[in-house]
Amino acid sequence: MLPTAPDNTVAVIGAGAAGLLAALTASRAGADVVLIERTKDGGRKILISGGGRCNILPSVAQPERYVTDSSPNTLRKILRSWPLADQRAFFELELDMPLELEPETGKLFPSSHRARDVRDMLVQRVREAGARIWFDASVTGLRSSDGTWQVELEGAPALTVARVILATGGLSVPKTGSDGIGLGIAEVLGHTMHATYPALTPLTAHPHPHTHLAGVSRTVSIYGQGTRPAFSTTDGFLITHDGWSGPSVLDASHLAIRGRPDGSRQELLIQWSDANATEWNERLQAGGGTVRSTIGPTLPRRLIDQLLSEARVDGTTSLSQLRRDDRKAVVDALARYPLPWTGDAGYKKAEVTGGGVALSEINPTSMESRRCEGLHLCGEILDAFGPIGGHNFLWAWATGRAAGAHAAVALQA
Repeated sequence: MLPTAPDNTVAVIGAGAAGLLAALTASRAGADVVLIERTKDGGRKILISGGGRCNILPSVAQPERYVTDSSPNTLRKILRSWPLADQRAFFELELDMPLELEPETGKLFPSSHRARDVRDMLVQRVREAGARIWFDASVTGLRSSDGTWQVELEGAPALTVARVILATGGLSVPKTGSDGIGLGIAEVLGHTMHATYPALTPLTAHPHPHTHLAGVSRTVSIYGQGTRPAFSTTDGFLITHDGWSGPSVLDASHLAIRGRPDGSRQELLIQWSDANATEWNERLQAGGGTVRSTIGPTLPRRLIDQLLSEARVDGTTSLSQLRRDDRKAVVDALARYPLPWTGDAGYKKAEVTGGGVALSEINPTSMESRRCEGLHLCGEILDAFGPIGGHNFLWAWATGRAAGAHAAVALQA
């Protein structure tokens, strides 16, 4: 039976990370909650996150690494509303889900290392709090009238409620149920939208100059040449059969996809080892041996051969006979190598959606729309995303909790 008490009903649209937290928080605060989800089980991005282990949170918050076309100050204010330590305590103490640190990555995982446990626990807690969950229910639109909201449903009468929390996600990984419906609804309702694009996605090349190196994996640093503010990331890098992936590539992919402000191509430069250009220049001028023997202890042989081939330098050349121009070419290949990307893997493999509803349109405390009273927005639909490593869950949990808490409080005012 459809709820008939709009004075105290909150509809949460979307049962992903942000929507589950919103529904749980609002229910615990006394609101009558209906959680509407188009898939048969919800939380599908939770299920595939962290390689099926669910990287619930980072061990260190890094608000400075988030990307937004909105105000960074607003973004940081939202993140501060529920600090990392408090979020960790929520999972470990309130949900009885111990977290374990993966030291080499700084990521926090559930001790079971099962993403399904995270999703199932959240769904269970939402139900225990008294919320009703409608799976296999598709929302087609929202209308506001006489202080209430009508949630339009596919194949069913519209649902009248007092408040709505839009937690529909973006466009990334469409197989999980992300179809962009919430972005479309927000735009129709008059919100300022920043152009969306796939973010945290692999980069591709056609033709691929490194196909024969597929499987080579290492830690590198990637720099955005001439970016303002300056961008760099150091993390894993993987050569694939059609391009490049790994945390470092995903974190830098938005620079390539969006290009420079003037529309020109954005170059991404790779430093293949801990040594920077100055250090490599010194190594190649000092001591004996050959170019290859000097580089050898640092990089895989196949990668060395490729880089020297592109630099047009014979690896058997002794350092004493290495010409200045050749030394510079080797240094550039080792520490300032331009990644030869031509495209990206798109939303199909993107971990998040860049762009979305402008943060200026949202009250950063309540997540309520400044344009539509009684409408709250949270999660990936908003114009903000962080690096990989649990930072986007940090955003989802914080915004979902704020939306749920303030939607419930507003009903009691």
